[in-house]
Amino acid sequence: MMQKISRRNLLLAGGAAALASLSGSASVAATPKRKPLRTALNLGTLHGWGGRGFNLSIEETIDVAAEAGYEGIEIWNDPIQRFVEGGGNLSDLRKRIDDHGLYVEGIVTFFQWAVDDEERRAAGIEQMKRSMDWAAQLGTDSVAATPAGVNPRIDDSRVLADRYRTILEIGDEFDVWPILEIWGAAQILNSLSDALAIAAWVDHPKVGLLLDVFHMFRGGSPFEGLSLLNGRKLVMFHVNDYPAYPPREEQRDHHRVYCGDGVAPLPMVFQTLRDIGYEGSLSVEIFNPDYWATGDPLLVARTALEKLNAVLAKLP
Repeated sequence: MMQKISRRNLLLAGGAAALASLSGSASVAATPKRKPLRTALNLGTLHGWGGRGFNLSIEETIDVAAEAGYEGIEIWNDPIQRFVEGGGNLSDLRKRIDDHGLYVEGIVTFFQWAVDDEERRAAGIEQMKRSMDWAAQLGTDSVAATPAGVNPRIDDSRVLADRYRTILEIGDEFDVWPILEIWGAAQILNSLSDALAIAAWVDHPKVGLLLDVFHMFRGGSPFEGLSLLNGRKLVMFHVNDYPAYPPREEQRDHHRVYCGDGVAPLPMVFQTLRDIGYEGSLSVEIFNPDYWATGDPLLVARTALEKLNAVLAKLP
């Protein structure tokens, strides 16, 4: 069974200068070696959202990911909630994951930590605490901090940095790391530059990012910007591809395709991740109704992994 290695060991020393710690020029503390660019399956690729994907239990999605050959998984918050509310025991779920030899790379959450409305923000933070507790029980140390619910746009990055610092400090209580995830079509946090602007004001050592090929494209972030990052502060990277048509501004989540089946410059992206010292996973996240229409979740999971590995095999 693989040994679970906490991302705590991958943090940079010193948090007072968050932008410096995100840049490639920052000094890096000694860290244990991890297999670079390992593969993971974001389980939303199978179950989708709102019942749009395959009708699988959380246990079944875990089994499919393992059978398909992935090294890790990302689990969505809602299936965990349904499992717990249905009387499931998280220790049993963790044992199932461990028995398969899988990493739990993180939990995908949508709590509203950044909104202006204080009541909604407080409720979102309470939801986040529950998710952080679940993450700790399942053996992972990251949850996604998305721009969910923020509309209209908040232009002051210092305000968002203060709210992000608040949830980072709460995460310290659980030893779980909330990481900034960009959404390309969101009002805020829709680009790499937004994420860096927020991170630059955060005086906390555990600031980190979650990026995504489709969302970088959709939000207009040049992939060359990845070269400005320190890979130790890039905690998760979602992989997928996108077609040449429709135009960027008109593409939605369902337009995502398997790696190599679109026009994304994936070899350059993956090589850049290696160059900056990224040692996390490439987590496949695709929401394509045509794939769900096959009726075969194992086929989808295997095809996604095969096509990702085919792109990786072309790297020098």
